[in-house]
Amino acid sequence: MLEVDLIISGEKALLLDTGNTCLDRASVAIKGDEIVAVGNTDTITKQYQAKKTISAGNALLMPGFVNCHTHAAMTCFRGIADDLELMDWLNNYIFPAEAKNVNKELAYWGSLLGAAEMIKSGTTTFCDMYIFEDETARAAKEAGIRCLIGEVLFDFPSPNFKTVAEGMAYTKMLIEKWKDDPLVNIIIEPHALYTCSKSLLDEVRELALAKRLAEDNHLPIGLHLLENAAEKKQLEEKFGQGAVSFLKDIGYLDEHLIAFHCVHFSETDMRLFAEHGCKISHNPASNMKLASGVAPVPDMLQAGITVGIGTDGCASNNNLDMIKEMGTAAKLHKVARLDPTIMDAPTVVRMATIEGAKVLGMEKNIGSLEVGKKADIIVIGLDKPHLTPLYNEYSHLVYAASGADVDTVVINGKVVMENRLLLTINEDEVMQKVREIAVRVKQSLKK
Repeated sequence: MLEVDLIISGEKALLLDTGNTCLDRASVAIKGDEIVAVGNTDTITKQYQAKKTISAGNALLMPGFVNCHTHAAMTCFRGIADDLELMDWLNNYIFPAEAKNVNKELAYWGSLLGAAEMIKSGTTTFCDMYIFEDETARAAKEAGIRCLIGEVLFDFPSPNFKTVAEGMAYTKMLIEKWKDDPLVNIIIEPHALYTCSKSLLDEVRELALAKRLAEDNHLPIGLHLLENAAEKKQLEEKFGQGAVSFLKDIGYLDEHLIAFHCVHFSETDMRLFAEHGCKISHNPASNMKLASGVAPVPDMLQAGITVGIGTDGCASNNNLDMIKEMGTAAKLHKVARLDPTIMDAPTVVRMATIEGAKVLGMEKNIGSLEVGKKADIIVIGLDKPHLTPLYNEYSHLVYAASGADVDTVVINGKVVMENRLLLTINEDEVMQKVREIAVRVKQSLKK
């Protein structure tokens, strides 16, 4: 028999491969950080002997969720400014709260709390944009969760830098420090076209191109784009043309661009994104809560654009549960189009897994349960009243399950949660630290 490190077994498995394979009585064999076999439990256990086995019983095995857009440390701002329009929320509440409160301590403990919340709801990879992102990287590394992170860049000072030059220097530091790390990956992230000058955007593009050429580095660029109607109008007045056409003119449209939101996309915008291979993160709960609108995701998919799902941050959602986000995505578009067949369950589950991996440029390593890919696997227990009976696994995931149904999580071959117990994070300590930070945040809002 062949020796492996871990075998996980369950009653069902969704592989999320090209054929959307569903297996009964399935097992996954893991050696190091890789999947070495996927198949029938009897076959796997005859061929492989493991140092550790997890027999999950009546459970569903599947790849972990890929959260394509969030701000992990904003767990510290969960619920501070709800029921507001985007620009009011951002300019009059969030930016001032960040200026008064965000530091390395908040970034670290807030990110660690975010990692705990994501792992406990089945997310194994997240794409993050925030401040003091080296602290987010440190927290993610300690938690054992895979990430793609970038320091948010503005024309104006942030709590972490006073000048654009300092922000760019910090980004370069992140690129060098975390190069070749098995879990931490870097993205360059100008905040948005309304907060970044062309000179900053040009500098970002030049850095990305230089690193890609010199180190054969994927190094994507991510930014918020056309999140609401006011932004669309503001940018058209600023540029004298549409925002996506402007991005094309400055050389931003290629397969390395990840755009967050894209709510107010025109047919021309979608055609340009499709032609250039640009990627999109759809964040339905945040867009609904801020009344930003409904992104034309069915049309984006029809156009051939790769679209993943993101939760956005806890100040605008207010949770990081990708299973909830899948249900929201499916139902939002059905009611918006008055068509119950739009955004069916398999489509949405793929958006939260393998398509999300494609958005982040990680599809060769994660997003499906296939031999040679990294072992990022979640186990969802099915012995629960709200998951009984089971006729269709995809339907249950999107319309019946919740993040609390995730029992066990493996990331990069390491068990980080087993039977709902986090093994890499002291959950009580993290929650207490964030409660202490929240006291200071609350006091600052009164000033």
